[in-house]
Amino acid sequence: MSELKELKFFATHPHTCSYLPDQEATTLFLDPSKELSAALYSQLTDFGFRRSGQHLYRPHCRYCQACIPARIPVTHFKRKRRFQRIWNRNKDLVAEVVNPGSEDEIYHLYEKYIFLRHQDGDMFPPSKEQFESFLVGGWDFAQFYLFWEQSRLIAVAVTDQLDNGLSAIYTFYDPEYSQRSLGTFAILWQIEACQLLGLDYVYLGYWIKSCQKMQYKGEYRPLEVFVNNKWIELQ
Repeated sequence: MSELKELKFFATHPHTCSYLPDQEATTLFLDPSKELSAALYSQLTDFGFRRSGQHLYRPHCRYCQACIPARIPVTHFKRKRRFQRIWNRNKDLVAEVVNPGSEDEIYHLYEKYIFLRHQDGDMFPPSKEQFESFLVGGWDFAQFYLFWEQSRLIAVAVTDQLDNGLSAIYTFYDPEYSQRSLGTFAILWQIEACQLLGLDYVYLGYWIKSCQKMQYKGEYRPLEVFVNNKWIELQ
């Protein structure tokens, strides 16, 4: 705890919110010169921080608290029928855990995903430099979970292993396989991996109830949210 008190943080100027229309956002960043260990990263995640590329950040908006850190306590998680159907639908996939990299097959899948699904987002247009800075980095705790349909790569889940759980950083997949619900399957797979590793939580980042793109996180129950500096179970 004493190490946390000595940390430096920097707040951005207000900027356009990526999630809520007509809203301004302020972001709090950990001093980028601070060497980030897995232990420190785990501690800050428990205080609502999130990793994006080389940076650890947390929303710091003066008049809005819509971005709520969320995590799934995996020991109590039970797949509801829709989740079980998605799990069964993807039982034929082969999962592979690798160190983050920008091999052509991985990058081309990311590029296709951004072009077909996120032309309105901050990551458009995609580039290899942007991909590497956002997802490859060089962190010891980061992993890529690759999902293969026979010899074809169809999804990648970018995941950080923390002291007490897994942080689901980002998932990209082949939009041609939309019937598989690969984004949901990737989270279900990370829950399963977390259980097998004997870890407690899958961290989902920020849940924003009024943002359609973020509402899916509320479907995972039980779900814990970080409110008033403590984790509580969402009712």
